[in-house]
Amino acid sequence: MRKGIHPDYRPVVFRDRAADYAFLTRSTMTSERTVEWEDGRTYPVVDVEVSHVSHPFYTGTARVLDTAGRVERFERRYGKEGKA
Repeated sequence: MRKGIHPDYRPVVFRDRAADYAFLTRSTMTSERTVEWEDGRTYPVVDVEVSHVSHPFYTGTARVLDTAGRVERFERRYGKEGKA
C-alpha cells in the first residue's frame, strides 16, 4: 500500500440509539464525540439509527406480506380484462 493516502483504521464504538446497544470494532469513520469503553480506554463514538440488534430483518419482527392475496385482487380488478 502507498503511504499517506489511506484513512486511519482504528477502533471505533458504534452505538445503536434505538436499541441502546453499542459495539467496538475497527473502522475508518471519524467522530468528534468520544466514549469511555468497558476496558477503560476512550474511543470515538458513531451513533447509528439501525444495527443488527434493532433491524426487523435480523430480529425476526419483520412483517410478511400477503402477496398471493394482493395478486389475486389485482387480477380481479385489472388483469382479466386485458386478455382477449
